Amino acid sequence: MEALTLGGAMTATEVGERIGESPTTCSFHLRQLAKYGFVEEAGGGKGRARPWRMTSIGFSIAAAHDDPQSEIAANALLSLVRERQLGRYQHWLETRGSYPRSWRDAADDSEYVFYLTVDELKQLNDDIAALLMPRLTERIANPAARPAGSVPVELLVFSYPMEPPAAGGSATDANGAASDSKEEDAE
Repeated sequence: MEALTLGGAMTATEVGERIGESPTTCSFHLRQLAKYGFVEEAGGGKGRARPWRMTSIGFSIAAAHDDPQSEIAANALLSLVRERQLGRYQHWLETRGSYPRSWRDAADDSEYVFYLTVDELKQLNDDIAALLMPRLTERIANPAARPAGSVPVELLVFSYPMEPPAAGGSATDANGAASDSKEEDAE
């Protein structure tokens, strides 16, 4: 999936050359990914010589599943994906001195902590996606739309509660003390 996202439409053989796997293995996995809607045939070619492309520029893994086996599979996939992403981030940290100053200045390494409700957290994630997706998706699908000098840039956004909410609708204040929002509303 990473190879197709970065390289555009490719055959099983081309993907195999990029990731160090056999065309047979890649062909099988591309068909499996197509079965679940992650990739599709790009048109032209036959057999292993037919190109495949991503159906979107990314994916989101559901946070919760009713089926325990689906939960285990989703967590394993997410763990693998994040391990690869964080490996690329670690590589950036180790090699950023070799990048031009303008790229080092443009890159960001920030952390923010907010106090949000579950609805506000969902809205924040939706707002970030709405800001980015319309502006940048064409550049993945259409290499001709990429400006000269552009390179792939990975933006990781993790948003998660740092602690579970207290039972009974209680929230934690800035000092870490539990407070009952119903009592505060009454005051």
